[in-house]
Amino acid sequence: MSFAREASRAVRSTLVLWIIGAIIYPLAMIAIGQTVFPFQANGSLLKNSAGQVVGSALIGQPFTSDRYFNSRPSTTSYSTADPKKDDAGVLKTGVSGASNLAPSNPALLERIKGKDDPDPTKKIEGDLNRLKKAGVQPTGDLLYTSGSSLDPHITPEAAIAQIARVAKARGFQPSQLETLIAQNTDGRFLGIFGEPGVNVLKLNLALDQTKK
Repeated sequence: MSFAREASRAVRSTLVLWIIGAIIYPLAMIAIGQTVFPFQANGSLLKNSAGQVVGSALIGQPFTSDRYFNSRPSTTSYSTADPKKDDAGVLKTGVSGASNLAPSNPALLERIKGKDDPDPTKKIEGDLNRLKKAGVQPTGDLLYTSGSSLDPHITPEAAIAQIARVAKARGFQPSQLETLIAQNTDGRFLGIFGEPGVNVLKLNLALDQTKK
């Protein structure tokens, strides 16, 4: 077999594989995604009652009001900082990532337990006391950040711990909030992988749509 014939066959094979891998396969995946999984393929975007997109079910965002179930802390403030006005430096290391602070790190202890203010009559309050004052029994995920700092979930225990505070702020019955938490709890993948988690954005959207 001549060299020219072998070279021609190699070129044709390369072109066929390129067409399959770079054109046909991606277009097929896009078509399947848009047809079978349109919600997931378009970013799992969530809308409020007015039809406005308010976020993604895959990306956490901050909630601090007593009227809402609060998210877990984030080392990057859930990437909400303005790159041009990032005074706190939350975007210096990117838009996602853990703090990598050891349990004994002073910065971590100050955030959780607080620290003394230069004014001896004052003290900068930490997350631990803030939660306790709000009537929330602190759980691990309400005190510590996730590995990505963009986790949209909290544990069912963390959501239940906030029921009394949210119920008081909105005038709801605790049983109403317990039902909402159960409805917005994602179970284990395939029933065996991972742990149950409550999607905070979904829960708070459902909360806004609930009547007394």
